[in-house]
Amino acid sequence: MNITHTSFVTLPVSDQDRALRFYTDVLGFETVADRDMPQGRWLQVAPAGAQTVFTLSGPDMGGFEPGSARGIMLVTTDVDADCARLAQAGVSVQGPDDLPWGRMASFADPDGNGLMLLTEKEGF
Repeated sequence: MNITHTSFVTLPVSDQDRALRFYTDVLGFETVADRDMPQGRWLQVAPAGAQTVFTLSGPDMGGFEPGSARGIMLVTTDVDADCARLAQAGVSVQGPDDLPWGRMASFADPDGNGLMLLTEKEGF
């Protein structure tokens, strides 16, 4: 196998503009691509410097039910501060909780896609 990295993860959303505001304004991601394609709008966001991007796939792209993505893990250096920031923005956050692999919390985007925040335990 010669796989080197993941290019993108698809997050199915019902409203690309609303999702874009959440991922850029609330999570602080950057817009990587925003262009019209024959099959619909190609919209991608990512944390600054990330190698993997998130494609915010609207209903016109087909094939995915908005809110059906689960288990998207975002690594952070300060899960507590990020949870406080999310709560201030009106996002419902579960946790953070101490686990063997680090301190973790979970939340959902406006469509219900499941996201997690993790501050990794040193040496795990």
